[in-house]
Amino acid sequence: MSGELPNYYFRVRDNGAFVFRVDTENRQRRIDMDQIAVVNIRNGQIKPHGDRELSAEDLAHIKAWMEERIELLAARDIDDIHRAVDYLNTTTHWAQSKATDEQLEAVTDALLLAMHDLRTVLVRKKADRLMAQAGSDDDSE
Repeated sequence: MSGELPNYYFRVRDNGAFVFRVDTENRQRRIDMDQIAVVNIRNGQIKPHGDRELSAEDLAHIKAWMEERIELLAARDIDDIHRAVDYLNTTTHWAQSKATDEQLEAVTDALLLAMHDLRTVLVRKKADRLMAQAGSDDDSE
């Protein structure tokens, strides 16, 4: 490995990470990783590992990582949705130009139900936003 290693390493897991302090300042000049905490980004919980106490520096690094991770996951979510729109377009083209009757029979009901469910949620959410916007416009007059 080249360059300077970070002081902290976050082993990502569902809803958070295990937090390790990285140490290269030892006699053998090897990398030691000492687990110091477990983080849950869903509820914001930071649990020190074992009976250790986290320093202000530890907490600052962990909280900064949590903020960055939440932003990254949000960006990935919206990217996944944009990919889903592309995939729906690809699926439409496939159904119109390439799919056999047998293939369409195998997927039509599942696709129609999924699209109906999605449409219902999107229409309801849009109506909620429009109603909220109309309500806030009325309040400002």
